[in-house]
Amino acid sequence: MDYRDWEIVKLLYQYKNVTKTAQVLFMSQPAITSRLKHIEEEFDVPLFIRSRRGVHFTPQGQYLAACAEEALSHYVQVKENIKSMNNDFTGTLRLGVSNFYAKYKLPVILKLFREVYPQVEFNVSTGWSSQVFKAIYNHDVHIGLIRGDFPWKEQHHLLHEERICIASREEINLKDLPNLPRIEYKTDHILRTQIDNWWTANYTQGSTVSIEVDQVDTCKEMLVNDLGYAILPSQIIDGVDGINKVDLIDSEGKPLVRRTWMYYHQHSLELNMVKAFVEFMKAFNSKGN
Repeated sequence: MDYRDWEIVKLLYQYKNVTKTAQVLFMSQPAITSRLKHIEEEFDVPLFIRSRRGVHFTPQGQYLAACAEEALSHYVQVKENIKSMNNDFTGTLRLGVSNFYAKYKLPVILKLFREVYPQVEFNVSTGWSSQVFKAIYNHDVHIGLIRGDFPWKEQHHLLHEERICIASREEINLKDLPNLPRIEYKTDHILRTQIDNWWTANYTQGSTVSIEVDQVDTCKEMLVNDLGYAILPSQIIDGVDGINKVDLIDSEGKPLVRRTWMYYHQHSLELNMVKAFVEFMKAFNSKGN
């Protein structure tokens, strides 16, 4: 099997459809079918079962599909390592970035980095911080830029630290908080746990959630229009005029904070482009960006 065969197996297992697999790989359906037949002949065992509802995998085929991910990942790593041996700053840098950081911080960072290293390309995956953490943990990305304190024992660097606060248009008395309308938004479990733990330590009754939204940006707009208060990291409302903020304090009188980290594996520094980006981020961060 060659690299393209592994790609075919991986995508076919994902889509369970020859037509879709052919479209993604820019191949013809007969070409895909021919390669599948060749793969089965190579292993001398049925791997794929074709029906009107698509392609199904035998137990041996499922095992082969599981190996495809590892084989493709190994190929990419070997290719990157060989390129790095030439001391060239070339290749594709795979970044996993939390949604908020990708929207408000990353574009400027990539622009400045590319000015110094124009040969480096980027493959950026965004999502919840928990999703990005999974990606860096599984070696799916070279570097993870993550909001929140995850259990990471490998290399890391603190990028930002912001306080978690209660934000509202009008000044509010914290004693009245459980009875006031609250704007809730979906976030990762680490921030949610921080906020929930603070609430239960200070109140015996739950909050009065009047509005629930999917995105923090929507929450901010609701807040700006005086539809209630919100509990969120202060950076989200930086630069918004007319907003009152009260920092959350724990039982020891310390402010609750939300940290943004750069996570990466030590061995990834063997790649010139990864090492360059890590050093760039440290320098960028030291300037107070």
